[in-house]
Amino acid sequence: MSYTKLLYHIIFRTKYGKPTLPNEQSEKLYRYIWGFIKNHKSVLYRVNSMPDHIHIFVQLHSTVSIADFVKKLKNATHKWLDENKQDFPDFEAWSSKYCALTYAYKDKDMIVNYIKNQRVHHSTETSIEEIRRLLSEQGVGIDERYFNEV
Repeated sequence: MSYTKLLYHIIFRTKYGKPTLPNEQSEKLYRYIWGFIKNHKSVLYRVNSMPDHIHIFVQLHSTVSIADFVKKLKNATHKWLDENKQDFPDFEAWSSKYCALTYAYKDKDMIVNYIKNQRVHHSTETSIEEIRRLLSEQGVGIDERYFNEV
């Protein structure tokens, strides 16, 4: 038997960073994401969004790769959002890239609270500034080409 606890803070933007995720409809999207995560034998600790991006803090099952998980999640939620156009009329697509950062279990509450308080810290920081800061804090080199892509 293998023992793992793989915690990921995943962030991805809407295409071109357009504000297409209305706050008042977001709970419906979160419920869908929670079901998707459960169906992949994983655990959702927190999800929250702003109109132009989403944060997901998840413990992935050891058999699930982060790249496959994000690809499947983005495809599934895109399809679901298209099927729910009445609630998300402006949604076109997700951006082509994503950010996934790992954290120790001891940092779980800190990340949950960070994601919970999205609206507070986005009063002073854009989504691009936030992603740059998080990457820098984790020691991830920034490739400027990716900040110009969808």
